[in-house]
Amino acid sequence: MPQLDESFLDSVDALESLDSRGSLRALATAGAQVRRAFVAAREAGIDRVAGGDRPRSVLVASLGGSAVVCDVLDVLAEPGSPVPLTTRREAPLPGWIGPLDLVIAVSQSGRAAGPLALAAEAARRGAALLTVGAPDSPLADVAARGRGVHVDIASDAPSSRAALWSMLTPVLLAADGLGLVDCPEPVLERVADLLDERAEECRPSSESFVNPAKVIAVGLAETVPVVLGDGALTGVAAGRAAAMLARTARMPATHGALPDAASQVVATFDGPFTSSGGGNAAGRAPDGGRDIFADPYLDGPPAPQLGLLMVRDRPAPPDDPAGGASLEAVRLADAVTESAREAGVSVLEVEATGAHPIERLASLIALTDFAATYLALGLGLDPAVSRHVTELRDRTS
Repeated sequence: MPQLDESFLDSVDALESLDSRGSLRALATAGAQVRRAFVAAREAGIDRVAGGDRPRSVLVASLGGSAVVCDVLDVLAEPGSPVPLTTRREAPLPGWIGPLDLVIAVSQSGRAAGPLALAAEAARRGAALLTVGAPDSPLADVAARGRGVHVDIASDAPSSRAALWSMLTPVLLAADGLGLVDCPEPVLERVADLLDERAEECRPSSESFVNPAKVIAVGLAETVPVVLGDGALTGVAAGRAAAMLARTARMPATHGALPDAASQVVATFDGPFTSSGGGNAAGRAPDGGRDIFADPYLDGPPAPQLGLLMVRDRPAPPDDPAGGASLEAVRLADAVTESAREAGVSVLEVEATGAHPIERLASLIALTDFAATYLALGLGLDPAVSRHVTELRDRTS
């Protein structure tokens, strides 16, 4: 089982020495990314997209560390978008895309094959085009040749995972201007402030027993993690958290959202990673905790324990039923966590803060991004460098 060194997490110097590309520092700039993206979008002429005629449909293309841009826009637009919005990771471009449609392509490097191919085909068909990515990149060139709008990403983040808000902000500004989502600049300014507050709360110098991101990292370190959102909005945050756990902390994690995922998640409580499923044979007490009398030489190493990270929306206030989790969602999430604890599952819960959906989503994503990065560092891993990912790129280049 992986072993996390809590003392390492409380040493700022140790964290900096292992974090070779400054992943923690990049996550702390999320609020600044939002503010810089405002300026970059205006300078690029985002009004040419947001202030024009409403398109017949919108297609958003992003993948990898940028893929959550699709998910965020999809969940925000779903309740009231006046036009269809679809997402696509790879080519081909759907046959119905034409001059009346808008294609948004996002890639931090501006070189991701899927968004690049989709943007190029959209330009060939005469569709309106908004691209977000590195300046002087192939994606920027496609936008220029297609008379689209390209927003430069002014970020030195070590990966697209750490540059989320540089990529997402211009897309939200354009979508708000087109009336696809309700996300005006004042809301995004509050998001920037919230991200600053989260960065201060999760700073490296904050000790592990008070730093919420470090608490999550410690709690997940010796588990097989399942990340579960209590609804559609938190389901996006759960998907992002699972991706960060896998790509940043190298922890294989599954994810889902209630109500659809309730049965499949609860079914795992009968499996080999819980005490009720017989998973207490090696180093586990009957309640699922660590057996202090277990002998690692005679009994073998402790078996991994199932860990549930429940990502929860704030309860909806009485005067705004759409402003959070419904009573039914709260009850279902409570029932799942109660079942998990009874089965000996290690349960951690995080709850969104803020009023607007994008604020609540930002509060969750920022916290779990920091948690995954601290988990990587606590396990002795550089968050931004994976030997196997590098080898995969070499073998497929």
